[in-house]
Amino acid sequence: MLKRFASEALGLSDIGKIISPQDYDKVDADDYIFHEDNEKIFFLIKSKKDEYCFTNRALLHVDGESAISSKRTLKRYEYAFNRISHVLLETAGTVDLDAEIKFVIGSDSFSIDVDKNQIEPLKDLYKALFEISRIQRLNADKLEDATNSLSIAASALGRASTGGTAGDAFEQITQFAFQYMGVAKDNFVQEDFASVFSKYINN
Repeated sequence: MLKRFASEALGLSDIGKIISPQDYDKVDADDYIFHEDNEKIFFLIKSKKDEYCFTNRALLHVDGESAISSKRTLKRYEYAFNRISHVLLETAGTVDLDAEIKFVIGSDSFSIDVDKNQIEPLKDLYKALFEISRIQRLNADKLEDATNSLSIAASALGRASTGGTAGDAFEQITQFAFQYMGVAKDNFVQEDFASVFSKYINN
């Protein structure tokens, strides 16, 4: 017990280990994966307090209050609704015990310490997160362009409408907008990044 208190006081309890795929079924996060909908774990870091589980659809953070408490809070960050940004990798110095991967997802910032002996697979995660961030940024720009185009097109359609009532014109514009934005979101809001993880994660 004293060792556990000392470890937490020194900050050593937060140094995570990268878990091998054959052991994914032994971690808490696996219980919350939507296996029924083809969700799959691609990368998992586990410390004494926390688990960081990267799937094709989301980051799951199993948040422990401390290394000596069994209480956990599950937080899920779907990539479709939470953009990743500011992806950084800090390698370990001569006396450091850990490397760090840092990123922002949605409005939350993460700084995850990982055993420095596992830096090579951590580089793979860095590449995957950086690429997801790049794709999300490009898609957001394209969706914004589509929205602006819709506004221009709807305005032109409204001016071009002849005959019928104002209600008819409104219905025509509304149907056009729903169809247009539905197609735009299908094209530019990506939910599944299995292809990115498969490309960069070399388990």
